[in-house]
Amino acid sequence: MDAILNFLPYIGWVLLAIMILVFVHELGHFLFAKLFKMRVDKFSVGFPPKVIGFKAGPTEYVLGATPLGGYVKIAGMVDESMDTEELGEEPQPWEFRSKPVWQRILVITGGVFFNLVLAAIIFIGLKATYGEVYDPAVGAIIIEESSVAADMGLQTGDIIAAVNGKPVDVLEGLSGMEELLLADPLIIDVERDGEPIRLEGPRDIMTRLNQSGGSFGIDFDPPIVGLVSDNTPASGAGLRPGDHVVGIGDSTITFFQQITPALQAVEADAFDLMIMRPDSIGAAPGSMAVRLPDSLQVVGGTLYRIPIAREAGSDAPFVLGIRQFVRLKDYTFVAAVGSGVSDTWLNTRMVASSLKRIFVGQDSFRQNIGGPVMIARVTREAADMGAPYFWNIVAMLSITLAIINILPIPALDGGHLVFLIYEGIVRKEPSLKIRMALQQIGMVVLLVFMVFVIFNDILKL
Repeated sequence: MDAILNFLPYIGWVLLAIMILVFVHELGHFLFAKLFKMRVDKFSVGFPPKVIGFKAGPTEYVLGATPLGGYVKIAGMVDESMDTEELGEEPQPWEFRSKPVWQRILVITGGVFFNLVLAAIIFIGLKATYGEVYDPAVGAIIIEESSVAADMGLQTGDIIAAVNGKPVDVLEGLSGMEELLLADPLIIDVERDGEPIRLEGPRDIMTRLNQSGGSFGIDFDPPIVGLVSDNTPASGAGLRPGDHVVGIGDSTITFFQQITPALQAVEADAFDLMIMRPDSIGAAPGSMAVRLPDSLQVVGGTLYRIPIAREAGSDAPFVLGIRQFVRLKDYTFVAAVGSGVSDTWLNTRMVASSLKRIFVGQDSFRQNIGGPVMIARVTREAADMGAPYFWNIVAMLSITLAIINILPIPALDGGHLVFLIYEGIVRKEPSLKIRMALQQIGMVVLLVFMVFVIFNDILKL
């Protein structure tokens, strides 16, 4: 009962996401039908019962009370309504069945196409508005315990050289799932203690990722200064953004999270701060350039020893006054278009690859298939994190809806497409009786599947 009550606040966000996706999908069918002069009898977002509706020209526009889909009823087409009243008469010029096969194919695939366009528009908008935050692939990684990465054999301190044969310039995509699911098997090349090591991921990596909450288990925490606060020991010592902290007192610094414990461990009123500074920044005032120890794996530049003084006799925790470096890539609109289209293609491949892994039994069906409850939870969590996360989930759901709809299952767009491809090859429509029977079978399969995924979602709450 508690799980169900906790689910209720998610409903508003998931309804918003579903309504957007359904409207855009059905709009694709509608506009292509109008383009080819087909009569559209009804445009419905949501299934019956009808909440509101109005008629404009030959088309009735409807908002249904069941927000799990929608439909466009085109004259002369066998669809979800199973209405065959007009099909016993001669085809009329405004009917779907009277148009050339290529036009009917465009109408059928119009919804899928519009869903992919919506995803691309969202990705483009996110890149143009917010840019892209990523970590520079400099130095070692941190591995979470009991994670997929740990099970693979990755260790804290490893330096990633390549993923699936691609050199790693930034750690982009490794904390997510894109590159992880596009290779079978996943291969990660690392450098450990100066030696190259090749590690292979598990065959059912998608199931493992879902069981761990979607986290692969890699964290990248370079001790690079991003911001120096005014009137702090760091600003007084001349630290600048881009400095790479490599030592505090007797402590060697590999990760940014080690800086605070290292400062707390210093007992003397004065200690040395070791930084690696890119040569383009210039020398640190009051510092001394020293030789870089062979054990340190850091970016190029010059190593400096900077004396830092603490306030004598103070019991307050010593705060250096720096924040971690986060790299933000800004995009012009033209660059955002290219990156957004690339993201759409990458995520389309990822979703298709994920479905293939499930259907061939490589990954668990129960663990990796989600329904309305799971979508509601993920959508709400994304909305709580902010607009960019919400719209990113909408884009991913739009791609997923497109791929599922194009599957060759009767009652889905892909099923209609199979009939049209058959007609285009043999120059003859499949019999109405066969199409109606397959449509009914397809509807039953989809209803059974929907019931299964809803119960499966509830069991996983």
